[in-house]
Amino acid sequence: MNTGQNTAIVGLQWGDEGKGKIVDLLTAKHDVIVRYNGGANAGHTVVVDDQKYALHLIPSGILYEDKLCIIGNGVVVDPIQLIKEIDTLRDRGIEVGDNLKVSNRAHVVMPYHKEHDAALERKLSQAAGNGDQSIGTTKRGIGPAYADKVHRATAIRMGDLLDPDALLSKLKVTCSIRCAELTALGVDTPPLDPIALADEFSAYGRRLSPHIIDTVYELHDVTKEGKTTLFEGANACLLDIDHGTYPYVTSSNCSSLGIHAGTGLPGRHVQNVVGIMKAYSTRVGAGPFPSEELGEIGERIRERGNEYGTTTGRPRRCGWLDLVAVKYSAMICGTTSIACMLLDVLSGFDEIKICIAYELPDGTTSTRFIPDARKLAKAKPIFETMNGWAEEIDDVTSPENLPDNARAYLDRISEYLELPISIVSVGPKRSQTVI
Repeated sequence: MNTGQNTAIVGLQWGDEGKGKIVDLLTAKHDVIVRYNGGANAGHTVVVDDQKYALHLIPSGILYEDKLCIIGNGVVVDPIQLIKEIDTLRDRGIEVGDNLKVSNRAHVVMPYHKEHDAALERKLSQAAGNGDQSIGTTKRGIGPAYADKVHRATAIRMGDLLDPDALLSKLKVTCSIRCAELTALGVDTPPLDPIALADEFSAYGRRLSPHIIDTVYELHDVTKEGKTTLFEGANACLLDIDHGTYPYVTSSNCSSLGIHAGTGLPGRHVQNVVGIMKAYSTRVGAGPFPSEELGEIGERIRERGNEYGTTTGRPRRCGWLDLVAVKYSAMICGTTSIACMLLDVLSGFDEIKICIAYELPDGTTSTRFIPDARKLAKAKPIFETMNGWAEEIDDVTSPENLPDNARAYLDRISEYLELPISIVSVGPKRSQTVI
């Protein structure tokens, strides 16, 4: 990866790959760190000097006091969660002031979005005669907030929180519509009060007003000044609304393709794309997962890797590495190098499997990923088996000190993906990294 250039960090699986750690590592080489998609459904964990920080909206670069952190227009912002994160960071001695900017065009997650999200999931899980059709959302209101963005007339943006009269005018219309929808979904709550909501969210606007700006101009200005930007993706490519395992996806473009719409910077401004992948595969919630291991192996990976959601605490589904899926994501994202995370979790396995192709219902095989949940659910993994290694590797800091079989595993990944592996993580701390 070249220094002095802009870099994107994107997940190549179903999320939870360890993007927060890599953003934290690469922040030192960049001036500006930008979130461009998703909302508080994302959770990036960074461990510094044995201190653990869980961030959901604020870019992971906030842990460096001399960096500018931007929440771009493509993010949906829960002001309550954002203020909570700011206060938590300040209580722990982290500066949050002029170093944090929030787009005035970013859309706001309102309380009724969360109620709608939860109610719709309940309805889908109770779908009469058709079985459970729920998506497995975090119920943080992300999908309904993006839906309002598309509906336009019912949407609230961060800039609206700075204009109490305009906010109240919008909420009077939106609340009447949302009340009817929530009633139809079986939500038994008091009618939405637009005046109370306007007062509450105007107060959040006043609190956040020092941070709310036009980030599109800010990003173009810092680019003209020669400053470098690190784009921090939330979620991951296989959850991308257009290119993931639809419909079991999130509500935004979380591949690198979302950068440009979510920040206002055109494609020529992204020179490096670091694809983040685990040394195995995990998934949270519903959706097909060809290489999933439901027995002892899956449980062993889960416990060694502490595979529980940063945002929800839900146990993650675990299985062997699916390189068919990773190669598809790397293609979509324009990946230039790979960061392989949690390699240490695989220590102690006698054999390690890699999914290198799928067997299809008609008896044929394919090395092409199938981004359609219904069809992917019928694909069976074709595994290649490699020798494992017994040694624990969490204190390894150079490639030559990795066990031979661990290096062979990494070489096979690189060969299959036709991409170099630039970073290997062998533990959660900054120091537990092989460059």
